[in-house]
Amino acid sequence: MTFCHPGRPWHAGGVLELIDGFILHLATERGLSVNYQVLVRRFLEAFASWFKMKHQSEKPADVTTDRIAAFLAQRKKDGIAASSARIELIAIKIFFRWLTARKHIAADPADAILPPRQEKHLPDSLNEQDVQKLVESVNGHTPLDRRDRAILELFYASGVRLSELADAKLENLSLEEGWIRVTGKGSKTRLSPVGGAARDAIAAWLQHGRAALVKPKTQSHIFISKLGTRLTTARIQQIVKERAAMCGLDPARIHPHLLRHSFATHLLNNGADLRVIQEMLGHADISTTQIYTHVDQARLKDVHRRFHPRA
Repeated sequence: MTFCHPGRPWHAGGVLELIDGFILHLATERGLSVNYQVLVRRFLEAFASWFKMKHQSEKPADVTTDRIAAFLAQRKKDGIAASSARIELIAIKIFFRWLTARKHIAADPADAILPPRQEKHLPDSLNEQDVQKLVESVNGHTPLDRRDRAILELFYASGVRLSELADAKLENLSLEEGWIRVTGKGSKTRLSPVGGAARDAIAAWLQHGRAALVKPKTQSHIFISKLGTRLTTARIQQIVKERAAMCGLDPARIHPHLLRHSFATHLLNNGADLRVIQEMLGHADISTTQIYTHVDQARLKDVHRRFHPRA
């Protein structure tokens, strides 16, 4: 399929050559990543192959809005997720916009197509009993037991992200005042609360656990490995899953971000203001935090359905 203006000659490479030129544009003029370039190329080549097979045509005038919509409908019928369909459509739209701007086609057939509505997935969370079960199951007195208990307590007490916990340093922690300074997305710093249970667990780790693992080259990260090095995010994630499995919870479901979701959901359920939760989570936009109101509404609807006599 050659996307060239009707009557205008094109190079022998046809659509593949056009796609090559477009990918070069993404790389050199827009500076987009190699991974994104590969993804866009795959989508465009799939569309070109479908179009040629479906319509037996390589004429650019035959690429219409309805036919692009038919391709997207077929992709949906094939079971593609709405999020993936959005990415495919964006690739097609920017490709045809590029072709139009360079006069390879007279008009942009993809311009009028709106992206599919983005699915809203409510964040999963543990109930308060399961969080308590997970955290309190780590009750040993070895350095690693104390470390893992402190990790779990801090995740749930502060709602910090995995990377924020891995990077957290001693100089940014104040157990006396009950806060920790973390650096989140966009290199923005914020103060996160450290509740009583978390303060006690971290204090025990620092005094009776971390001190035993410190090596001459150990840096000031709060959480370190048995070799005295900073814990990686992958290792922290593994620790959370291992501890979940040990107390009978499904390790496939349990991960650090689930504890962050649980932190926010339980705060909201117990009456915390959404703006305060936004600040604690480090969300730049309140709309990101508002998804937790949907979680709360879902819980209320479930309670109503189960207990109201005429629900």
